Amino acid sequence: MYLCRNFNDMEKFNPNDIGLPNGNFFALPYSVDESEIVLIAVPWDVTTSYRSGTAKAPVRIIEASSQIDLYDVDVKDAWKIKTGTHPYNEEIFIESTELRKKAEKIIAHLENGGNVKDISIANKLSSINKASEKLNKWIYERAEIYYKEKKITGIVGGDHSVSFGLIKLLSEKYDNLGILHIDAHADLRHAYEGFEYSHASIMYNVITKCKNISKLVQVGIRDFCNAEAELIANSDKISAYTDFYISEQLFGGEQTWKSLCNNIVNELPENVYISFDIDGLSPDLCPNTGTPVPGGLSFQQAHYLLLMLAKSGKRIVGFDVCEVAPNPDNDNDEYDANTGARILYKICCLAHLSNIKAINSK
Repeated sequence: MYLCRNFNDMEKFNPNDIGLPNGNFFALPYSVDESEIVLIAVPWDVTTSYRSGTAKAPVRIIEASSQIDLYDVDVKDAWKIKTGTHPYNEEIFIESTELRKKAEKIIAHLENGGNVKDISIANKLSSINKASEKLNKWIYERAEIYYKEKKITGIVGGDHSVSFGLIKLLSEKYDNLGILHIDAHADLRHAYEGFEYSHASIMYNVITKCKNISKLVQVGIRDFCNAEAELIANSDKISAYTDFYISEQLFGGEQTWKSLCNNIVNELPENVYISFDIDGLSPDLCPNTGTPVPGGLSFQQAHYLLLMLAKSGKRIVGFDVCEVAPNPDNDNDEYDANTGARILYKICCLAHLSNIKAINSK
């Protein structure tokens, strides 16, 4: 179990030295109380529909993140951004592990021709949906505490379903909230496989259950069903910059990545939540993610898009990084966790920068 150690003697912390693992993301020395950004680990992957393992990601990202050099090219003295780690909750991981066994039986039943309404799986399905609601409430309540303390909250999953509680909270606090959604999948399925809070249903739940969501801008999606395509086409709230559209524009010389990023950022309102599913990147950067899909953004493309957002004068008010998964066959392989940790650090730095820019622009 990982517990956060609070270091208040900054004279003993050297950002140029090796990272000393302390249970905090990036081995930073800041306590939650003193931090402007708080990261909540949510080790949960109950509803994963293909490969499981993302529940192990938060701990693996914490481990890998201690190896990150804290210099950032975009933010001076980035290590001084006080980023704290909410105490790791082992009980969530234990419950996820138990419920995952039930979910696998439900999925097997459906793959063998069963129906989500069948009595034989009703109790299992009900218990998972109730547990998901309880998890959403747990996240909502903790994020609300940090919101009242004027802290930015980030969620580290886990599967993509874990971001709902935080998005719901922020949608109630801001009159006009936009979502920048980087993902291989549209995640607009209604109660996929009977799981009301499925990882494949997160954005459907966001646009139907969260108020004040004015815009959902999806980037990099390349794997979605007919119903999702119809919802995107018929909703004024959703704009999809699919992987196919991006490639067509870039390969045909119609637009540069800069112009595409400008278009994406311009569609978002003043307050923005970033939902970053790691499989939005090219799968060579995250080979063990739960549902990899060929194509996707390069790390540099993702960085540039996030930087454009941070410099635009719009505020990043919350974020998540989800669907990172370790190599199930090699505990020493930290490649996926390393990618996830670097994306997470970059978002933390740019969330700070965006808030400074927003304040200075007023």
